[in-house]
Amino acid sequence: MMVVSTYIGIYYNVVICIAFYYFFSSMTHVLPWAYCNNPWNTPDCAGVLDASNLTNGSRPASLPGNLSHLLNHSLQRTSPSEEYWRLYVLKLSDDIGNFGEVRLPLLGCLGVSWVVVFLCLIRGVKSSGKVVYFTATFPYVVLTILFVRGVTLEGAFMGIMYYLTPQWDKILEAKVWGDAASQIFYSLGCAWGGLITMASYNKFHNNCYRDSIIISITNCATSVYAGFVIFSILGFMANHLGVDVSRVADHGPGLAFVAYPEALTLLPISPLWSLLFFFMLILLGLGTQFCLLETLVTAIVDEVANEWILQKKTYVTLGVAVAGFLLGIPLTSQAGIYWLLLMDNYAASFSLVVISCIMCMSIMYIYGHRNYFQDIQMMLGFPPPLFFQICWRFVSPAIIFFILVFTVIQYRPITYNHYQYPGWAVAIGFLMALSSVICIPLYALFQLCRTDGDTLLQRLKNATKPSRDWGPALLEHQTGRYAPTIPPSPEDGLEVQPLHPDKAQIPMVGSNGSSRLQDSRI
Repeated sequence: MMVVSTYIGIYYNVVICIAFYYFFSSMTHVLPWAYCNNPWNTPDCAGVLDASNLTNGSRPASLPGNLSHLLNHSLQRTSPSEEYWRLYVLKLSDDIGNFGEVRLPLLGCLGVSWVVVFLCLIRGVKSSGKVVYFTATFPYVVLTILFVRGVTLEGAFMGIMYYLTPQWDKILEAKVWGDAASQIFYSLGCAWGGLITMASYNKFHNNCYRDSIIISITNCATSVYAGFVIFSILGFMANHLGVDVSRVADHGPGLAFVAYPEALTLLPISPLWSLLFFFMLILLGLGTQFCLLETLVTAIVDEVANEWILQKKTYVTLGVAVAGFLLGIPLTSQAGIYWLLLMDNYAASFSLVVISCIMCMSIMYIYGHRNYFQDIQMMLGFPPPLFFQICWRFVSPAIIFFILVFTVIQYRPITYNHYQYPGWAVAIGFLMALSSVICIPLYALFQLCRTDGDTLLQRLKNATKPSRDWGPALLEHQTGRYAPTIPPSPEDGLEVQPLHPDKAQIPMVGSNGSSRLQDSRI
């Protein structure tokens, strides 16, 4: 999980830095991607505003020859937003191996985004816990503003119907299910390590069952709500051009930085809507980045766990931020978007499914589902509902396993628009995916070698048992099977307290997931 969070933390802040760049570029009277009269535009460029002047929102039945040719050209055009993205913002090179120059504007924005993340985490959860109240709630305000504006536009209904109409022919494609799984893993933070990190700041008896239900429902509802916001404006744009919504819809960076910004140019006071949209993207990205960076920092501090590092956690945060900035510099080059998509498709997609599948199997069938259910009952005061027990033991591992199998069977090499990634780049992608997953069998072999036992079977049994000090860190929580056999007397001079002072004082507001039982915090 730490390796995955490291990869995501590196490239995710690059996405935020691009959002920062577009946010700053929107501070103008006319958006720079609205027209084709800029130095970077090519003769193939045709803006939707020009097309609207020709068609007035609909395509005439008959047109003079030159005008008809121009209209056909505009409907099969290279949009000014695409050329702004490809030729000006990225100055995209022709190959993933051709790094070209570092885009200094993007590099500056990357520095800004890392500084913002560091300042918000400078005091750990004490500062980030307050910041997330804003970063988690204000995007709903922006979404609502954009939603009200979007559904009142002509053609919005066409976009919403396209959004809600299922494409049944896609149901048997493994990529669709793989993308759906990746979306859930991303949005809920499964197999990232962030849930474990943030939950470790909770009180021991925090109702994580309630939190998980609220977070899951709110998360999925937000995704559906955001879909209405996006497709209402894309429907307006499609209606404006007289084309199908599928012609203007896109995915990945193309949706956030090409299709949607282009649609915003059609709205009155378009810079205002652009500022709101990219400010929302920045806040959403920062909320995720806070969790990623806190996961890395907390893991380092908890693992080293000496007096100096506990007192100097701010320096650890600074070190991780500086390292993330330096490792993100190649992603701001002219080939940066190729590497960003490579990391997104391999380092933090396939491996998440593998890790979560192994985690389910390990907890349910090696640690034991009865032990796990008893632990949850001890923390919550009631056993997990039967639905969750069945899902954890059978349904979830089976679904994840089948997604994994079909993703492998129907695997297709990564592409970006019409660019086909070379074999060596795909190999690097698989190595990145493998680098996180390989930690599991390597550590299993390491643990097997250092475990006592006369035979391999004996070693295996001993290696798959909980350690002797496994259990709640605080004595007051050690009940049931964790109750000490010989209660310590006051004369022993033993004072039981958590090793990390923050985790004794500050419950993490709004975090979900189960509380960490033990980390040798005695």
